[in-house]
Amino acid sequence: MTVIYKKMTQTQMIVVGYLLLILLGSILLMLPVSSRDGNMTSFADALFTSTSASCVTGLVVQDTYLHWSFFGQLIILILIQIGGMGFMTIGVCVAILLRRKIGLKVRGILQESINSIQIGGIVKLTKKIIKGTLFFESIGAVLLMIRFIPEFGIGRGIWYGIFHSISAFCNAGFDLMGENGAYQSLIRYSDDWLVNTVIMLLIIIGGIGFLVWDDLSVKKFQWKKYHLHTKIVLSTTGFLIIGGAVLFLILEKNNVLAGMPVKEQILCSLFHSVTARTAGFNTTDTGALTEGSKLVTMILMFIGGSPGSTAGGIKTTTVVVLIVFVRANLMEAAGCNVFNRRLDETAIRKASVVMCTNLFLILTGTIFMEIMQPFSLSDVMFEVFSAMGTVGMSAGITRDVCMASRMVLVFLMFCGRIGSLTFALSLKGHRHEAPIRKPVEEITIG
Repeated sequence: MTVIYKKMTQTQMIVVGYLLLILLGSILLMLPVSSRDGNMTSFADALFTSTSASCVTGLVVQDTYLHWSFFGQLIILILIQIGGMGFMTIGVCVAILLRRKIGLKVRGILQESINSIQIGGIVKLTKKIIKGTLFFESIGAVLLMIRFIPEFGIGRGIWYGIFHSISAFCNAGFDLMGENGAYQSLIRYSDDWLVNTVIMLLIIIGGIGFLVWDDLSVKKFQWKKYHLHTKIVLSTTGFLIIGGAVLFLILEKNNVLAGMPVKEQILCSLFHSVTARTAGFNTTDTGALTEGSKLVTMILMFIGGSPGSTAGGIKTTTVVVLIVFVRANLMEAAGCNVFNRRLDETAIRKASVVMCTNLFLILTGTIFMEIMQPFSLSDVMFEVFSAMGTVGMSAGITRDVCMASRMVLVFLMFCGRIGSLTFALSLKGHRHEAPIRKPVEEITIG
């Protein structure tokens, strides 16, 4: 085992770590004690649920409340927490508590896992991540208990507050509201400002990324002193939330929002815009959305959150880098500049690879699922975008697709969580191309 460990690259360690986490979760969820009726759950359903929880997605084939017992729900919550923070972060946390020395290779894997720019101070950053996560989840749980304890009683109210706070912060989208109807998510709270606000804030805080936390904690409200990464993340996040909400309100005003008071329409629009970028909760019927709203939602799911966060998608920075790159080329500018800083060419190449790889996986997954079953193209694409972006929103067909299509969604959720680029690099291993440059020959483009 030691020899294998030494031969593995950092990306391979991350991939294997998540695979082992998913497999362990699947085994535990198969146990009779994990289901509400005391029967063993099929491996396929357990695997899908374990993958969805570990990859903080939220797509389900069994209602979380109706099918899983308290033990099963606890296993799901633990998988969400480990998947959201990153299994390496949890491992380092345990090592710190046991006062074990953190080696250079572990620091490197941790840097890759949380997308840190530099390896220096990575253990200190990890401690901040753990403390910040526990702080925000605890505050969120207490605030949600204010609403849930009067409704469900002390025991269930406390559990519901903890479960939904962790699920929201980790951008997972799992819920326990199935007793009033399966797969209802938070529809019954569409006009509840407390629940909506707390869930939205937890999703946003978890989705902006640990690196942004660190920058904000040091520089407070001094915008000019923020790192370029922080400026891009905050400005893009704000634009996507407001822009997505406005478009959703316009497109759904006479559909799923019809008959609601104006304040509730605004609240639902804001919630949808926030949750569509990677969380998976919903306060409106996702399956009843107009085609235009589905398209906007798919774009938001594709973009996702920010690097080094609990969110999925190609990330906000990737989109900004590509937009700046295109603009610079159209304007024939000297360089790709944003916020008075020039982007490094490595970032541009990496953004291009991430965009193309994700699009390739999404298109391949969509074609494969359409071959398996003739569902509506928009519904299939919605599920595929949701899986790849680790969002968890559903048009309602996930539990009806065949086994082969479910495995496609499992694979996409896995790639979406570890990152398509990380998965691709893990297949490459230690192989290096010979440093030979071929002769140049021009071709026509466009």
